[in-house]
Amino acid sequence: MRKIFFAILFVLLSNWSFAQSEQSLIENCIQNYINGTSYNRPESISKAFYAKANLFLSRKEKPLWIVPISEYVSWFQKGNKGEFNGRIGKIVSIEYFNDIAIAKAEIIIPERKQEFMDMFLLKKIEGEWKIISKSASSKASNKSGKRILFIVSNAHYYGNSTISTGNSFAEIVNAYDTFVNSGYTVDFVSPKGGDIPLAYINTSDSLQKHYVYDQNFMYAIKHTLSPKEIDYKNYKAVHYIGGGSAMYDVPENSDIQHITMQIYEDNNGIISSVCHGTAGIVNLKTKNGKFLVQGKKISGYPDSFEKQDGEYFKHFPFLIQKTVEERGGTFKFSKGDISHVEQDGRIITGQNFQSSNGVALKIIELIKKNN
Repeated sequence: MRKIFFAILFVLLSNWSFAQSEQSLIENCIQNYINGTSYNRPESISKAFYAKANLFLSRKEKPLWIVPISEYVSWFQKGNKGEFNGRIGKIVSIEYFNDIAIAKAEIIIPERKQEFMDMFLLKKIEGEWKIISKSASSKASNKSGKRILFIVSNAHYYGNSTISTGNSFAEIVNAYDTFVNSGYTVDFVSPKGGDIPLAYINTSDSLQKHYVYDQNFMYAIKHTLSPKEIDYKNYKAVHYIGGGSAMYDVPENSDIQHITMQIYEDNNGIISSVCHGTAGIVNLKTKNGKFLVQGKKISGYPDSFEKQDGEYFKHFPFLIQKTVEERGGTFKFSKGDISHVEQDGRIITGQNFQSSNGVALKIIELIKKNN
């Protein structure tokens, strides 16, 4: 039986590893295209495409404009090689089956207030993924290229228990929608990267229903970035999401702590959290060795609001309010399920999911003021 078990385990792990590697290889292919077109690197664009690929585009006099890849590459030979030309690209989704794949990438040009959506058909040819065709369309856009980093957890359970938990879907979408409608790009990072558990999903709520059926959004949730994929220089703010998962993995993760403090101290950025997401900031320390919360007004989910006799509560690694106060912070909150937002310098925190929109608006206001 043990031999059979390990044989099955080996097959499952091998399949998972294969899937992960194929996903990464496709991402690398598309990233060659994005980097090549953003930094005038014709060789990177050529590397991404099959030599006889065509681009199916449009312009005023031609509803269907077929451009050979050789011609398309020549467009990027005119600029200064390696110099950023204003195009900001991001992979939106990838779906593959055996040796074929489809993918989407968003390209924004803030200076022109323009957004493109590129759609690719890819095929694995002689062991290498290549784009064999691309179509694109554009529209006017308010997207600025400014980015916000949402910090989420991979924890599925309360500690070592079998009690399920997750990241608060309501908190994610309430803040996410506010940011994207204001022209910001949101990325997700988790300690392990990849998919995350979700909790408190209410599809009777129109906003939540919209996002639970939004394929591009759910792809981002399924493929969160790992800390090693994050460049702190790209972000104006970090935002810690709550839900029971927020109590685990994130607060003690040194990589995420380091990224957060780089954004705050080196990039003059903002640290924010909502509800149990405040657990993620209690261990943060500044360069002078002091706790970030020391001398600051902080909000989050109050200890007194927890079900003290609840089974889940027995597995809490620490109490948010108590820890903030022990480390020199002043914990502020309101009674009941109403929005409560605290701002102290470049630290913005909220009490509950009802505060998510208010926290996001404060972040946007502060970014504009700092600019």
